[in-house]
Amino acid sequence: MSKRDKKRELPPVPEALPAPAVDAHTHLDACGAKTPEDVRAMVDRAQAAGVGRVVTVADDITAAQWAVEASTWDDRVFAAVALHPTRAKDFDDADRQVLARLAEHPRVVAVGETGLDYYWDFSPPQPQQEAFRWHIDLAKRCGKPLMIHDRDAHQDILRILAEEGAPETVVLHCFSGDADFARACVDAGYVLSFAGTVTFRNAKELRDAARLVPVEQLVVETDAPFLTPHPFRGRPNEPYCANYTLRDLAELRGMTLEELVVATTATAERVFGLDQA
Repeated sequence: MSKRDKKRELPPVPEALPAPAVDAHTHLDACGAKTPEDVRAMVDRAQAAGVGRVVTVADDITAAQWAVEASTWDDRVFAAVALHPTRAKDFDDADRQVLARLAEHPRVVAVGETGLDYYWDFSPPQPQQEAFRWHIDLAKRCGKPLMIHDRDAHQDILRILAEEGAPETVVLHCFSGDADFARACVDAGYVLSFAGTVTFRNAKELRDAARLVPVEQLVVETDAPFLTPHPFRGRPNEPYCANYTLRDLAELRGMTLEELVVATTATAERVFGLDQA
């Protein structure tokens, strides 16, 4: 097999974890799932690796509608709905009405991913910030966690949350800050979600941040099909690969794998109300 073909190949499904885990943020549709059979096969692979439940996350209106529908196809799948900040310049009243309705669905466990992205220039900061404020209000109105996308926007994220009044539960998806930013988020009571990036050996500041977060404020995600963990960086990602991130994170934090899996699963269950959804 050529190196190019190898890059297109999914990583091997690892040995099952010693306790059930949750992928706190994935995109089953972007991973290629379209039908109930696709979703079942993908989640079956995850469960074989010990990742028994997943939260599939929307980034636009079409994806939000699909995520909610997919969450009704399999009891192991939950949904989060929002408009991604890079799409915020086109956010209109019709979109708001659809998202407000979808957010009330019992299988929707979070409003997300919303927030700010100053890395890409698809939407200027002002419409992003306006959309972020609207999503904060939606999360408070429907009593569900706010799932935040934060890229190169740490201080504005904290500022706007303080100005608007944060929902009871805030999750920073794919946490990307250093130890100082992690401390600020922990002190504010926010939950930090770590993706495969925390396993990258050149991500020293992120790995330092991951060491200090209390397990009561820590969950693990894949953000699949993106951010495949070490040693498969650059290859396609799926929810089962949360297994690799958990193994690396346990070693990084000086915990047994079972201790970390049990703790992060308990946090995910509490944050997303998975046993009640």
